[in-house]
Amino acid sequence: MANPAQTRGGLSAEDARQVLIDSGLILEAAGQGDLTRGHVSVRVPGDPTHFYMKPHSFGFDEITHENIVICNLDGEKIGGGGRKHSEVYIHSEIYKARPDVMSVIHTHPTHAVAFSATGRTMRPISQPSVAFLDGLPVYTDTIELIRTHAMGAGVAKALGPHKAVLMRNHGVAVVGASVEESTILAILLENACEIQLLADAAGAAGAEFDRACIERLHDTITKTEQYTINFEYLRRRAIRQKS
Repeated sequence: MANPAQTRGGLSAEDARQVLIDSGLILEAAGQGDLTRGHVSVRVPGDPTHFYMKPHSFGFDEITHENIVICNLDGEKIGGGGRKHSEVYIHSEIYKARPDVMSVIHTHPTHAVAFSATGRTMRPISQPSVAFLDGLPVYTDTIELIRTHAMGAGVAKALGPHKAVLMRNHGVAVVGASVEESTILAILLENACEIQLLADAAGAAGAEFDRACIERLHDTITKTEQYTINFEYLRRRAIRQKS
């Protein structure tokens, strides 16, 4: 994962809230909204003990500066105009366990949920899947909403040092050193799951490329610049579609 200091240097509180809004537009446009149930967060710049988060009861495309919620690492709302999500503990417990993480996303993308139900391992058979070459663990404790500290800690433990964790039959939790990184990784993960499901449905994918080749691709597509460039493109596209 990229060093947070290398992602958006000198990010202001207003900038952090705006990039959260932009992420919501992108995730909604990518089909990851699932009504109002998904959520995205980012640490408050200069204060790793608090984070901004999408409010409860609003869609990804309805996040505003006024309704963003501010929470602490105990999952308590301490400010903001909206209502906090009941699954806030996915975010707070991951932030506790991973000081390197600056942003957390939880969504219920169709293909990722389907793939998580198969019990299969992600294979590096596509460029999106190579982004998760370091591992894609699975949280298997429950299909229920993550509404307690203990359940959130279970998700964080399953995630470990990785970029994402599948939550079996439920959804995904994706992290990044910036909102740009977590957002693009969330989209890549859904793409990777869809491709592998299609390949398996056609009779299973064939031979993989050699490890050195795959590792070179991983290093290329997980650079900070790649996340930023693609986030900015998707932000522009989402704004055009909304206007």
